[in-house]
Amino acid sequence: MGAPETDKVRNVVLVGQGGVGKTSLAEAMLHLTGKTARLGGHGGSKPTLDYDPEETKRNFSISTSIAPVEYKGFKINVLDAPCYPDFIGDAYAALSVAETALFVVDAAEGPQPTTVKLWYAAEDLPLARAIFINRVDRDNVHLEQTLETLKERFGTRLGLMSVPMGTGPDFEGVIDVLRMEARTYRDGKGATGPIPDEYKQAAQEAYDRMIDLIVEADDDMMMKYFDGQTLTTDEVEKLMSEAIAKRLFVPVYAGSAVQEQGVEALLDDIVTYFPSPLDYGEMPLADGTMLKISSADERPVAFVFKTLADPSAGRLSFVKVLAGTLDASTELICARTQKKERLGHLYLMCGRERTDVNHALAGDIIVVPKLDANTGDTLSTTGKVEAEAFRFPNSLYQVAIRAKNRNDEGKLGDFLDKACDADPTISVSHNEETHQTIISAIGEAQVSVLVNRLGERTGVEAVLEPIKIAYRETIRKAASAQGRHKKQTGGAGQFGDCWLRVEPNPGGGYEFVDEVVGGAIPRQFIPAVDKGVQEAMAEGVLAGYPMVDIRVACYDGSYHPVDSSEIAFKTAARIGFRAACERADMVILEPMANLVITVPDAYAGAITGDVPASRGRITSIDSDGKGNTIVSATVPFAEVTDYSTRLRSLSRGTGEYTIELNGYEQVPHDTAQKLIDAHKREVAEGGR
Repeated sequence: MGAPETDKVRNVVLVGQGGVGKTSLAEAMLHLTGKTARLGGHGGSKPTLDYDPEETKRNFSISTSIAPVEYKGFKINVLDAPCYPDFIGDAYAALSVAETALFVVDAAEGPQPTTVKLWYAAEDLPLARAIFINRVDRDNVHLEQTLETLKERFGTRLGLMSVPMGTGPDFEGVIDVLRMEARTYRDGKGATGPIPDEYKQAAQEAYDRMIDLIVEADDDMMMKYFDGQTLTTDEVEKLMSEAIAKRLFVPVYAGSAVQEQGVEALLDDIVTYFPSPLDYGEMPLADGTMLKISSADERPVAFVFKTLADPSAGRLSFVKVLAGTLDASTELICARTQKKERLGHLYLMCGRERTDVNHALAGDIIVVPKLDANTGDTLSTTGKVEAEAFRFPNSLYQVAIRAKNRNDEGKLGDFLDKACDADPTISVSHNEETHQTIISAIGEAQVSVLVNRLGERTGVEAVLEPIKIAYRETIRKAASAQGRHKKQTGGAGQFGDCWLRVEPNPGGGYEFVDEVVGGAIPRQFIPAVDKGVQEAMAEGVLAGYPMVDIRVACYDGSYHPVDSSEIAFKTAARIGFRAACERADMVILEPMANLVITVPDAYAGAITGDVPASRGRITSIDSDGKGNTIVSATVPFAEVTDYSTRLRSLSRGTGEYTIELNGYEQVPHDTAQKLIDAHKREVAEGGR
């Protein structure tokens, strides 16, 4: 299908807890509209949307797929977003280009933590929202209880648009509340009919509640309604569209995606009442101005919201047209790089299937191959238009990676660079101190998929390792020692002799003081003493970690007029410094982290109990006024390198946190001894 007019486009993103049937709902929409011959993923047929081998293996979506649905002259771009916590970044990106977020909820389990989290993300954008209660055909479904829970979580502006006719094995179809008719789907055919007597009261109650909510979209209609006048069908439909677009009403649908029951009623309402790109009219730009969404503008603007590295097709960019019309020959400029980008092809993509199209109008979503632009980039004819960046979740899970074969390090680096370009929730850095390549991601599963793809696409076998902690060593009292280096090998000898005093210098870093008087050490050798001390500090004394916050004074020594040299005094200084430090009550310091953790109030107790168990201390506990507790704490960084995984467990995936390194503190004695013992083993084995 080519690009329809903008007012006939609907961009709907499916979100919700993993495993509730979002992909099944999208597959049902494709099948009901004739896009697929069979219901994908059921009855032995392969899924259209979850086609990636990793998705097949893990049995959940890890990347947003597009289901372009053609229905009654409209194009519905159904964005099936992954909502497993590690891949939720794709859901945030998909939310940024949709006009409506359709939350899929399990009829028996109700809204789960990820659903609640994404609900507020959609509210912040802000998007129109709707709910599809799936799996009404399950056992133990109590719809009234599920609805009450939804209202508790999401407010009272929810109203049923389809009343199930039975639940569990007795589920037969739904009542279309607005059209006041019964709708069933059996043997591949949909049918409508009169409402059975036993459901008439429930249907009328749902209709009345719906009217009570949507009339608030128009003051005149509200006055007419409360004056007791009957609203016409046209007036109700107009109110419905306005109420959804203005976020005054959240339509709630019910059905079974697997049985394809209730899906056709949902499709009818999507094209009839859900907002088009024109209903929002404008999109915020990075400079604070607004961009009018219109195909009438001859200057096209496009926004890249996702980048995919496809093994067969190469780099694919998922693009929303914000203004104008994109053609296959269009040349645009990237706002970030100011480089020209020529669009060679435009694809309509359904799962992994690609179809060439000639053009795409404002509001539509299209796929473009071989762009250099990254996720979040804006393309325009001038290069001066830049859409406001969307917020990704924090990527705080860190792990070190290296190629098992050193000869593969180049391939590994190239693959990771491309992965970072495609997915902004992944970043790679190199720690010069620990000599580790560090991957930062949302979670462990995301890294696991990355490593699997690395092996499949490049043949490189990677090894994951915990990140090394940048410990430090220092002293707690003053001490002195002599450093004497004397070596005679038959020819010219080596002689250096210095007396050093070391003192704690808290917060002052390294300081060297020359206190030598009377020429005990010639002036030209003093810099060598300083350099020798610094070399010894870099190597550490206790456990091989760099030393910090020490004042060193060289106050005496001696020399040989022939055998003394810079190298001799540097060696002597190393000896003297180590000897003095061993008498100066040495300790190991560890980096500390400031954690700010935000969790629903129900999980605050678990967090406050975990902080002391992690050797941390709570500095404050506050509330954000939205049902969340904010816990601030100072914790050893070594205890929270995997905190994203732990927080997910403690808060059932609802928690968020930020982390900031903040100074060093002394490690406990038992921890220090473990580090010292480990260093001794490494030295004995020929390590550092």
